[in-house]
Amino acid sequence: MAGVITASEPSWTAPFTGLSPRQFGKLVTLLRRQGADTARKGRPWSLPLQDRALLVTAYWRTNLTMRQLAPLFGVSKSAADRIIDHLGPMLVLQPRKRFAKDTVLIVDGTLVPTRDHSIAERSKNYRYSTHHQVVIDADTRLVVVVGRPLAGNRNDCRAWAESGAKDAVGTTTTIADGGYPGTGLVIPHRHAKGQAELPDWKREHNRSHKQVRARVEHAFARMKGWKVLRDCRLKGDGVHHAMLCIAHLHNLARRD
Repeated sequence: MAGVITASEPSWTAPFTGLSPRQFGKLVTLLRRQGADTARKGRPWSLPLQDRALLVTAYWRTNLTMRQLAPLFGVSKSAADRIIDHLGPMLVLQPRKRFAKDTVLIVDGTLVPTRDHSIAERSKNYRYSTHHQVVIDADTRLVVVVGRPLAGNRNDCRAWAESGAKDAVGTTTTIADGGYPGTGLVIPHRHAKGQAELPDWKREHNRSHKQVRARVEHAFARMKGWKVLRDCRLKGDGVHHAMLCIAHLHNLARRD
């Protein structure tokens, strides 16, 4: 059965991957370097590497079911599932382990609606969700760390420590919103008890702090252009892998 979508036609790339043809080419090159296209025992893949990469990224981008996605590429549901299981782990973000002395990071938490209720809880959006701590570089706006998912009712202070994001960042200067008191992060100034208003210099600091911290919110908005993060049907570690893969694709799109 012939597929409808193919990587040989560049016009399919942007709407189904969120990447330009050039960025998608870099992604395929990365997969090839990781051995995704080497010969293996057993039945050969029914699609070339470029189309397999397009299938995987289209899955993250559109959040279609296997029943909907497989006919678009002319493969069976089980074949599409095997392709995603094979290439997906190769696309996860590798967290940065070292930071320059002058690096400034920004952290915030985001909720991903998740259907696996064993790893999720009702959150402030009234849906079963998982809570993810995401850290970006304030200068490049690239995602550098994604914490392990926690139940959606965890507050930011607790999630910062329990997700592993705190350990990954270490002593690097990190900006956060007012939801992280007592964590040692750089947060906005608050009114002291009985204080009518903040001094001018504190108000100015809060204004600039808000402008810089907004960059992580912009990153979340771009990441959730990949619709798998709007209603994740994956179970267990699947939601964490999805978040890591989308972070990698987000960084690839930002670098050009």
